[in-house]
Amino acid sequence: MSTTEQHFTPPPADRPRRVVFLGSTGSIGTQGLDVAAAAPDRFEVAALAGGSNTALLAEQAVATRAGAVGSAAGTVDGLAAAIAERAAAEGVRGYRPELFAGPDAAARIAAWEGADVVLNGITGSIGLAPTLAALEAGRLLALANKESLIVGGALVKDAAAEGQLVPVDSEHSALAQALAGGTRAEVARLVVTASGGPFRGRSRPELAAVTPAEALAHPTWDMGRVVTTNSATLVNKALEVIEAHLLFDVPLERIVPVVHPQSVVHSMVEFVDGSTLAQASPPDMRLPIALGMAWPARVPGAAAACDWTRAAEWTFEPLDEEAFPAVRLAKQAAGASATHMAVYNAANEEAVDAFHAGRIGFLDIVDSVAAVVDEYDAGAVAGASLTLGAVLAAEDWARNRARARWEQM
Repeated sequence: MSTTEQHFTPPPADRPRRVVFLGSTGSIGTQGLDVAAAAPDRFEVAALAGGSNTALLAEQAVATRAGAVGSAAGTVDGLAAAIAERAAAEGVRGYRPELFAGPDAAARIAAWEGADVVLNGITGSIGLAPTLAALEAGRLLALANKESLIVGGALVKDAAAEGQLVPVDSEHSALAQALAGGTRAEVARLVVTASGGPFRGRSRPELAAVTPAEALAHPTWDMGRVVTTNSATLVNKALEVIEAHLLFDVPLERIVPVVHPQSVVHSMVEFVDGSTLAQASPPDMRLPIALGMAWPARVPGAAAACDWTRAAEWTFEPLDEEAFPAVRLAKQAAGASATHMAVYNAANEEAVDAFHAGRIGFLDIVDSVAAVVDEYDAGAVAGASLTLGAVLAAEDWARNRARARWEQM
């Protein structure tokens, strides 16, 4: 997973791991805190960073006695007041964590002194700076924020020592587990499964009139607005294909998405002798979260296993790239330059917001991403070298160009 020669040493096993939760008020963060609460012998909450839901963040802070709390929204005074109010309501006295607020709060929390593990559950490319901060601070990084790896690319890989970055997405956790069944030279293909989202089986014309409410009605997973919408367009699967390429150094042409609506087989590794190893479990993010936080150990009872006493049917079908071209587009972007995926991701984030605001239609999401990516001149916008500044410049250009498109439509 890393281009560095240094090997990462996991935290000691003779005490609970001290975990930092980034995006603690979101889907991954709340489930991660559930995992920690259920296994107090394995995990302690070191610090929390949340978003705009200050009330929930304060509740989490008081419940866990986190040593540091950060919020991207609001002020330190506002966060302090919310925590004090919650503590008073709970009858808790003397709890005064160190507080951070503003756009750099998550990055500062990611490097919190004394932590062992950082679970990055932030949604979107704003997770890049915290990802880099956690790696540079020497923490084990349980990465659910796929966008930071996708837009950061070599920046993230170069910052990570071998074994320091552990994937939390269910698909990549599955691949990491299955890859243990052979050597890298024996890997023929990575097969990344997709539920197909709420519109599986629909043709492109049938997708033209779908509504935001329909796009958020995912048949399997309970996720936030952006990820759920990305699952409906299959942009999420496109990002996961690129993530698999970056994590496991397998060429894009050997990474294949396959639609599996039951979401029980989370991904598979096909080896050169024709054998395929799959990781299967009911759709529950607590399993890959627990594995990421405890890596390389497993946490007993983290989630329920498959019930092999009951009949079940698992189906697999090829992806309809005419109706859902997001994966093909992402592979083309990833091969164009080091910053094209930053443009792809930023344009998509803007398009998702525009769709939910009623400014564009469902099909316009990926069509707009394709148009912005096609217009992008990496040399003129970001320059020849891959730096954090180059990534941010590419993102800013893409967001501005995407917004300009809505005004013209």
